[in-house]
Amino acid sequence: MKVVIQRSKKSSVKVANQIVGQIDNGLAILVGFTTNDTESDIEYLVKKIINLRIFDDENGIMNKSILDTSGSILSISQFTLYANTKKGNRPSYIDALSGDKAVILYQKFNEKLNTYVHTETGIFGAEMLVSIENDGPITIIIDSQNR
Repeated sequence: MKVVIQRSKKSSVKVANQIVGQIDNGLAILVGFTTNDTESDIEYLVKKIINLRIFDDENGIMNKSILDTSGSILSISQFTLYANTKKGNRPSYIDALSGDKAVILYQKFNEKLNTYVHTETGIFGAEMLVSIENDGPITIIIDSQNR
């Protein structure tokens, strides 16, 4: 399981020209799943995400987590995080978990996040237009296979 986390001033996701999820001040997270992912990967990444100290304290030092700031999360499914570009110029997505299995993990991931932080989502498998106002810019990539 991989996540790309961006500290965000505001983010939104549209499907069919309708906003289906949006946040102000928080984290925009792109999340992808691979064949070996389990609920333990979800547990690991949720704990990492909610405790990641990437928000400024009163001295301008990144020392606060999203829990400390009362921010929100926008979670977007992103199977292309498992693109393999080793051969040729057309990425292979063979390492991405199939949609029918990935959607279950995606829902569990969002439910778990939402127990700690208000979490908005896109629509799994839909064509989405995602807008992220990256604050900092701060972008962090975490792979649950690299603990």
